[in-house]
Amino acid sequence: MIGYVTLGTNDMARAAGFYDILMKEFGCKRAWETERFIAWSANEQGQLLLVIKPYNGEPATVGNGTMVAFAASSKAQVEAVHACALALGGTDEGAVGPRGDNFYAGYFRDLDGHKLAVYFMG
Repeated sequence: MIGYVTLGTNDMARAAGFYDILMKEFGCKRAWETERFIAWSANEQGQLLLVIKPYNGEPATVGNGTMVAFAASSKAQVEAVHACALALGGTDEGAVGPRGDNFYAGYFRDLDGHKLAVYFMG
């Protein structure tokens, strides 16, 4: 399955501040960092989320139709993560709530405009 996801940024410090706090909601911390990227993970062998300066040196842009979804452990965690993202300056892209049978989700954009979701199945 997915090993890691990268999200481009034009402001590493701002993105780092957003994700340092948001990733704590999942028990993740910085796994490693270089001048070009910062990676968060729950453990050394786990999946990674990275914010990165594009390799080609061009400005980072948002993918139209691209979305990254974070799996939550409960509906309460969906609500907490969504609220955290908005409190950090993210924008709402869909309020938390049921989306069909057994799917509970909320949608938001990070400070660079990337669309993200947090969801719980059950």
